Amino acid sequence: MAVIKTVTDLERIGDEAERIARMAIHISEQDGVFHNRYIGITHLSEHVIRMVHNALDAFVRLDTNEAFDVLRDDEKADAEYQLIMRQMLTCMMEDPKMISESMDIMQAARSLERIGDHAMNIGEYVIYLVMGKDIRHISIKDAERDVVS
Repeated sequence: MAVIKTVTDLERIGDEAERIARMAIHISEQDGVFHNRYIGITHLSEHVIRMVHNALDAFVRLDTNEAFDVLRDDEKADAEYQLIMRQMLTCMMEDPKMISESMDIMQAARSLERIGDHAMNIGEYVIYLVMGKDIRHISIKDAERDVVS
């Protein structure tokens, strides 16, 4: 079941990546210039790519330590997402002409955050597959304590 669920999450990651590509094309057609306001989303994308890579690596190696690292990384990705959302809202309030572009960036950031969530799901499946413990609805600290004991 863990493999089937992982395949489903990978498919959803692909769907989110497609949305991001559409937003990137739309933004580039509007302006084509890289602005400083994209740095946050660039950092988030790099972070999420690392999460997916590490989740798949944990899956292949059945490495629960790396899977827990992915779960912890999701909290950081969520914080980065919240920061981008606040920055884009500020940008829209300061310059109403930026609303369309800011909305595209916010949608892309949301898709990246969802990709991070799917990577976290894969990490949870690894822990379930290896340890036989479902940790989906408990805190990471509690999950680590439960898996160790």
